[in-house]
Amino acid sequence: MYDVIIAGAGPAGAMLAAELRLHDVRVLILEKETGPLSYDRIVGLHIRSIELMAMRGLLDRMREHGRRRPAGAYFAAIDKPAPAGLDSPYAYLLGIAQPVVVELLSEHATALGARIRRGCPVTGFTQDDDAVTVELADGERLRTRYLVGCDGAHSTVRKLLGVGFPGEPARNYTLMGDLELAVPPGPIADRRVHIRPAGAGVYRIIVPAGAGEHTEPPTLEDFQRQLHAVAGTDFGARSPRWMSRFGDATRLADHYRIGRVLLAGDAAHIHPPLGGQGLNLGLQDAFNLGWKLAARIRGWAPDNLLDTYAAERRPVAAEVLDNTRAQTALVADDPGARAARRLLTKLMDFDEVNRYLLEQITAIGVRYDFGDGPDLLGRRLPDVGHVYERLHRGRGLLLDRTGRLTAGGWSDRVDYVGDPAADLDVPCVLARPDGHVAWIGDDQRDLDRHLARWFGYPAG
Repeated sequence: MYDVIIAGAGPAGAMLAAELRLHDVRVLILEKETGPLSYDRIVGLHIRSIELMAMRGLLDRMREHGRRRPAGAYFAAIDKPAPAGLDSPYAYLLGIAQPVVVELLSEHATALGARIRRGCPVTGFTQDDDAVTVELADGERLRTRYLVGCDGAHSTVRKLLGVGFPGEPARNYTLMGDLELAVPPGPIADRRVHIRPAGAGVYRIIVPAGAGEHTEPPTLEDFQRQLHAVAGTDFGARSPRWMSRFGDATRLADHYRIGRVLLAGDAAHIHPPLGGQGLNLGLQDAFNLGWKLAARIRGWAPDNLLDTYAAERRPVAAEVLDNTRAQTALVADDPGARAARRLLTKLMDFDEVNRYLLEQITAIGVRYDFGDGPDLLGRRLPDVGHVYERLHRGRGLLLDRTGRLTAGGWSDRVDYVGDPAADLDVPCVLARPDGHVAWIGDDQRDLDRHLARWFGYPAG
């Protein structure tokens, strides 16, 4: 009997496993592929995901394998610098190979005690009041208290669960890859085409591939043909490092949880890659879910805590789907789209507009609805006074500038910090394990009510 079985060993699955293991939850990851990813696709960790890595002590390892790039020019690739004064020391993009992200998170999870079984696709499951019975392709059956589908856009878990996945099917496709070019590219009028250096003689190429169904992996000839069609030359494209094709399908699961089965990452939402939000959104799903599911298993979760996962994360995904729809419209090559893009480009000269769009893409503008209160309530706690170092264990955090409060009977779940280096404009802050501010104030009785709201009954 496991506490949690996770279908899928991608970024969301590995992140979730690590979060659960911080709370001594028995975790098994089942991955249908027999080995790690074979392509070297570069992805970008946005500000909020970089902050999450810092909260768990993983950022130094990520940075060793990544490349820092300036923040900005995220929304529809409109070339505007990041606004000044972002409240994060991590206000940059970290370009890193997706297989490296998966490898580092998997190593982190297994070092904490998670198990990963490869070549073991989930083919069926049934659930009852006490557990889920998971069936593998070879007929083996496993019992677990919870099953989480992190198995991608074509999620078997979601389909078997019978959860609807409404939205728009792919209408247009795009090629993306890293290839050598014999001729350095010059300016290209078509805004849907992006070619930028990615190493010695190697370029990251994004080029439209047209409509129609595509079931086979792309070829070098596909890239050469499409480049020639939009630019009049293929620039001597050769020696691909990796190649992929993606569509502009946009879908959101009707439910994130039914009984003891949950969905996270691409199993719950898919959208075009404009703004580079997909992997980040899945990591943030896992970070939100992990401590809540662990609390349920460890026996101290308030009754509705697990319900807040879908209540908080599904609206965030819906906003991401909308902003990628908007970006898709803005990069289209028709007079209306060009006019709208020119207008937005001018509007982004206003700091408020530029800031709003960047905070939306990088997820540092996310605010969960925790009720009335100061603007900081429900938002991410900034890394004031290196407070993220205090979150490595995945516990709650009480920052007390008054020196009068205590976590009391919740000290097995919440760490106390009376640290004047935490330079906030409020007296005391209660942060959840995911770094979102759950309470602000200076009254012990009010604090106790909010400790119970998020961390259950006190010990003893």
